[in-house]
Amino acid sequence: MSIKAIAVDPKNPANFIAISPEKPTPGQYDLLVEVKAVSVNPVDTKVHAGLQKSGLQQPRILGWDASGIVVEVGSSVSGFKPGDEVWYAGDITRPGSNTTHQLIDSRITAHKPQSLNWAEAAAMPLTALTAWEALFEHLKIQDAAPGKTLLIIGGAGGVGSLAIPFAAQRSQVKVIATASRPESAAWCRERGADLVVDYRDLKANLAQQGIENVDYILCLNDTDGHWKAISDLIAPMGHICTIVENAQPLDQNALKLKSAALHWELMFTRSMFTTPDIAQQGEILKQVAQMLDEGKLSTTLSETLQGLTVDTLTAAHKKLLDGHMQGKLVIVY
Repeated sequence: MSIKAIAVDPKNPANFIAISPEKPTPGQYDLLVEVKAVSVNPVDTKVHAGLQKSGLQQPRILGWDASGIVVEVGSSVSGFKPGDEVWYAGDITRPGSNTTHQLIDSRITAHKPQSLNWAEAAAMPLTALTAWEALFEHLKIQDAAPGKTLLIIGGAGGVGSLAIPFAAQRSQVKVIATASRPESAAWCRERGADLVVDYRDLKANLAQQGIENVDYILCLNDTDGHWKAISDLIAPMGHICTIVENAQPLDQNALKLKSAALHWELMFTRSMFTTPDIAQQGEILKQVAQMLDEGKLSTTLSETLQGLTVDTLTAAHKKLLDGHMQGKLVIVY
């Protein structure tokens, strides 16, 4: 079996190089997957930036979203066999999916939605898991009474594009999304947002709509920049969840006075720490696949590039770093 991968170059971490890794052997719970498509996420560019600062001793394969075909299964794997079509978001502690063949824990994997092609499927897992865990495990919006409000900061990005329909379909909250461009606002409305406001001068724009505070906030970009507005807008006893790390200390005084809760969501936590409920991610992906196959959800794929090459991956990272992606970018090979 010939394996090809694109990895960060340890001699010049700003660049990618093509490598030919040895065939990996599946561990107890592993699947060996022939990768057909991979999407590029902000975590890819963040890890790449970190490696450029810290350096590395050997090539590092990035990529944490894929669809593909099972080639081999580990000794304790159940529910999967060679030939199965699967999708997954991966594990940040292991070699990523920018490769022709990858090992992945079967417990964080699910069968690919039958209604999607490779690219459409690869666009979804990481953002779907992030949105689902944030909304239903941290914020618990499924328990919210009618009339409660959810503010999604960054509605048109990969996570926001799924958080909006998840919230609209699986809770009774009023969904408010932020977007700055007309096409982004339209994208949010198409996915089920009840109201879209410009994130610039967020408090004033919400006040114009008669909204002084909100019960739930999901922050999907620039936690530092939005923190003052978040602290002011969150209702007493409200819940905030963010997926974006902060560079500066976050003033908690307003949250303390309001008895408001702050939650952090990192999709990789379960796989990083092999939590007792690690298989929950496979279950979430099963439910999302069912929603897609039933037509209740659509892929967030917005752009496709062809071929597993240094040039293609470099171009994909550049597009993400430009900061205007709507939906998801996928590489098919």
